[in-house]
Amino acid sequence: MDQHASTARRLPLWGFFLLLAGYLAVLQVLGVLLTRGLDVQYAAPTTITELWRGITVPVGVSLLLVVAAITALRWWRPVLVEDHPVRSWVIVVPVVQFAAIAAATNYGGLAERGLGFTLLLLCSTLFVGFGEELMFRGIGVTVFRHNGFSEGRVALWSTVTFGLAHATNLINTGFGALAQVLLAAVSGYFFYLVRRRSGGILLPAVVHGLWDFSLISGAVVPGESYFGVVASLLAIIGLAVVLVVRRHRIHDDRRARTAAGPSDD
Repeated sequence: MDQHASTARRLPLWGFFLLLAGYLAVLQVLGVLLTRGLDVQYAAPTTITELWRGITVPVGVSLLLVVAAITALRWWRPVLVEDHPVRSWVIVVPVVQFAAIAAATNYGGLAERGLGFTLLLLCSTLFVGFGEELMFRGIGVTVFRHNGFSEGRVALWSTVTFGLAHATNLINTGFGALAQVLLAAVSGYFFYLVRRRSGGILLPAVVHGLWDFSLISGAVVPGESYFGVVASLLAIIGLAVVLVVRRHRIHDDRRARTAAGPSDD
């Protein structure tokens, strides 16, 4: 028996959703408490104070919670390492995402805010990337697999859960968060595929963090409209179309058949 399998703890679905509720509560409550008295919009910090209070500390604490949970469960290997590959062409997903990140980043706005602000924003969004990937594509994917879900259902429910988790932003943005729920769900499926294509959690976490960095950079200058977000939307739409058209060519069925052994036909 695999040594990890013999030492790892089990987590029922209700336990995962309880953990997720705690993670989201920490994130939202800390954000509300630390930004009390500040006139700051969601994901639109314009000063270092707004940034560390609204993003860095709440996200950093929630990241520590996820790390503690993975350690307690002894799940580091299944969280970090992916043993369910997809076909090589799926590498197009992170390639397009990196291109969109480069196009969407507001370089002029970041220069205006200064190097210290830019570095703190980068650090904060990487916290977001690692925290959310470890929670949803790490613990989430692992718990659905351990509870007997087929890989198709793992993809579906980890993606739906990620999207619905963003509904908590109704607290900050009102009903505008509903569009974010849909976009987050679609993006979550992209990150799931990046995990499976790259063989682990590192690349989707980095892509996720840089993606948020580029989006938030467009709102760092008060009163300035920045249209780089259009590049991100076009990337999401383009990748969604490609993945729908090639949906039957995503999974590495040949490796799955090899792992299953010879058929009885």
